[in-house]
Amino acid sequence: MLLEAVLWLLSIAVAPAAAQTALGIDSISSFNADTVPDPPTFTLPSSSNLSVSVAFCSSNSDSTPRFFVTNSSAVSTPSASGGDNVYEIDLTDGYGNFTGLFEEGGVLAVEDAGETTFEIGVSENGPIHQSLDQLPLLGDTTSNQAIIFSPTFELSGWAEPSYPNYTLPDANLTFTEPSSSSNFTIFLVETDTSGSLSSLPQTACVLASQTSAGTVTNESAWLRDDLGWRTQWIIEGLTPSTNYTAYVVRAGTQVSQPMYFATKSATFNCPLVSSLPFCPNIAYPVPLPFPESTTRYDASNIPDSITDPLLSSITNLTVSLTSFACGRDLYSPLVTCADCQREYRRWLCTVSFPRCGEASPSNPDAVTSAAPNPTATGIGAVTHHSKHNKDGAETSTVRSALVPQASGSAPRNSNFPTVDYPYSMLLPCLETCTAADRACPNFLGFKCPVMRFNAAASYGVGYVDSGKEDGEGDGAVSSLQDRYGNIWCNGG
Repeated sequence: MLLEAVLWLLSIAVAPAAAQTALGIDSISSFNADTVPDPPTFTLPSSSNLSVSVAFCSSNSDSTPRFFVTNSSAVSTPSASGGDNVYEIDLTDGYGNFTGLFEEGGVLAVEDAGETTFEIGVSENGPIHQSLDQLPLLGDTTSNQAIIFSPTFELSGWAEPSYPNYTLPDANLTFTEPSSSSNFTIFLVETDTSGSLSSLPQTACVLASQTSAGTVTNESAWLRDDLGWRTQWIIEGLTPSTNYTAYVVRAGTQVSQPMYFATKSATFNCPLVSSLPFCPNIAYPVPLPFPESTTRYDASNIPDSITDPLLSSITNLTVSLTSFACGRDLYSPLVTCADCQREYRRWLCTVSFPRCGEASPSNPDAVTSAAPNPTATGIGAVTHHSKHNKDGAETSTVRSALVPQASGSAPRNSNFPTVDYPYSMLLPCLETCTAADRACPNFLGFKCPVMRFNAAASYGVGYVDSGKEDGEGDGAVSSLQDRYGNIWCNGG
């Protein structure tokens, strides 16, 4: 009888452990009210650096699950009562994770699961579920299209040329796409005015349950700048004059912060241009006739009358630049001939491809409203229109550097044809010129207009830099564009 009693007590002691569901490394498990185990506890594998992450896939106002984890073999069921080596996973926007040492494995317990659907991820390479700090990057929009870039996923791989074989890239760049995949997907939704989506957890599994707006007609890896490779999406089928929110999802579980933008009005006529190897930074609408048998311009159909002079200018600059002993001698301890060519290309492409823009038709008093008519010195970042904020302080409205162009007016770039529709031109940011000026040697004779004279007649001035001494980054908005779809001046 004594032996039977001992065996019975042992069976009670081990029964909870036996009933626990095991979670393996590099696993993602989904649970709902019908599949949560009873008791709702999970065993975790041993590891020197284990990340346990959770993500809500639905929202239930009746209960909010809480997750407790322990890495102690002495605790069989971690709970809100706490104790040594018991930690609650804090949740923000439907996400939470815990990373630590699990020498003897551990246990994860769920309280108040209710009707909520959730995922649990276990990994030794950081949290599987997380909210990314990076944002998608807006190229630009037309009335029914958008071009959007993911955060960078791989370095550019550009090697700085060195003496004695100091060879600069050709005018028409060639790229070797990275072997690794970005593993990014794009998700668009009309910006939520009812609050239905914003009230849900901002997780990948919630987004997967929604319908993404528009149709991705082109997806490719693109080396937009020296920051690295991005995924480029061309999205069509959007609604004119509509606000959208964009997310990118990496590996199906990690979601970027939202980026906001608006499509142009139905009367907007400029077509998109992008995917130009010689001008990789160009991804916006330009004043050209609408292309035949396609919806945008790229390297295959952009007119030679535009590309040939541009390629010739880059080639001539490169020849003049390399007449200096690049690599052997230094004209600056900070920049090189390669920096000069890169910044010159960016400036030349930006000024060679006039950018169409549009004021916000639904909110003329917003920061994207149309700029005033150019004066003798053009357009600056801050107009003379002032208003008072809630504290009574006087503030100035910042306006994008938009210049109205009448139908049939002479294009800024004489190699562009005259178009038979009116549009607004977004002036280049002055900083694209000053970046080339700083990067190139004096003997090239490259100069930029000065703000106190007539720089604002042809450039957007005062947005990024103030234009004063020691005013770098101290402009009205300190950026070329922001996450809310405001594009202040054309930075390419």
